[in-house]
Amino acid sequence: QVQLVESGGGLVQAGGSLRLSCAASGRTFSSLAMGWFRQAPGKEREFVATISRSGGTTGYADSVKGRFTISRDNAKNTVDLQMNSLKPEDTAVYYCAARDRGGSSFSIRDYNYWGQGTQVTVSS
Repeated sequence: QVQLVESGGGLVQAGGSLRLSCAASGRTFSSLAMGWFRQAPGKEREFVATISRSGGTTGYADSVKGRFTISRDNAKNTVDLQMNSLKPEDTAVYYCAARDRGGSSFSIRDYNYWGQGTQVTVSS
């Protein structure tokens, strides 16, 4: 089993920045591909960013490309999401996810471990 705990959410004004962090335990972290997803009220959970086991490959949703950066530290068992130039439409609960088979993925179905989520609210 893999346990994931997110932190770093909060309230920020439009144009501001936040850094989310996800701490993983229960499995060798470098064996896990990781992703960030988000879910706004009344909407389905959607892909935000993904990173491969080594950190050498990343991918982003078009809506956040150029503003968000995913990174990982395999020595600290953490994956971060740096969010810049935040917009009100970025408001959502952000979830960290892990998959123990395969590489980085855009698909929610490929992830078999999920954190509890952290709220990000961007005011206009």
